[in-house]
Amino acid sequence: MTRRVSGILTKDELKRYQRQITIFGEEGQGKLKKAKVFIAGAGGLGCSIAMYLTVAGIGKLRIVDNDIVALENLNRQILHWDSDIGKKKSESAKGKLKRMNPDVDVEVISETINKGNIDGLVGDFDMVVDAMDNFAARYVLNKAALRKKIPFFHGAVDGFYGQVTTIIPGRTACLRCIFPEPPPITVPPVVGVTPGLIGCIQATEIIKYTLGIGSLLENRLLMWDGLNGKIDELPLERNPRCEDCGQGVG
Repeated sequence: MTRRVSGILTKDELKRYQRQITIFGEEGQGKLKKAKVFIAGAGGLGCSIAMYLTVAGIGKLRIVDNDIVALENLNRQILHWDSDIGKKKSESAKGKLKRMNPDVDVEVISETINKGNIDGLVGDFDMVVDAMDNFAARYVLNKAALRKKIPFFHGAVDGFYGQVTTIIPGRTACLRCIFPEPPPITVPPVVGVTPGLIGCIQATEIIKYTLGIGSLLENRLLMWDGLNGKIDELPLERNPRCEDCGQGVG
């Protein structure tokens, strides 16, 4: 058993995280260790998000994905390798993450997210992360986060383009405020670096929220144009008549 030498941190953890502890201290690292993050999806976004939260020392991850690793996933889903083709993405991701940082509790569930099971899947976790590729599932996540009054970190990609926002129930526009109707259903093209970058921004938002530092992407939609190397922001506002978070919605 590893001896604890500083609050809830072990000697090995103090060594592993020393470069970031110099930024936010042992107390901040302790907050990361106590955090429980629910990640919906183990694809391009989910792999990037989970990797950086794991190496940062987030205490517990629950990753939900019911898909199987296929060859066409491997240009962007960096936790999955050729040897994983045919395996469940959730199990493939867990194996790599535990090798990256055995101190992080990684739980995986191979289920398809829907409105009937989402509350049970999220359970008592502190925050919900959108690493999905379709708006039907995203709306389910959005409503669950609103009901549970926990933050929802949205990210999406298309080719060289991506977007990110952080949704705080009662304080910011929700996903339905931003996108009242889902975009047309397509299979978006994806260059692997785009979910890598967008996932890293989402992970950064999660770390900042957990630590209570910096300025979150609240009521701001960050839009990344990788083809031209540009970042823009779109200001957002709550819709008082939003069917998910508007007045009178319970």
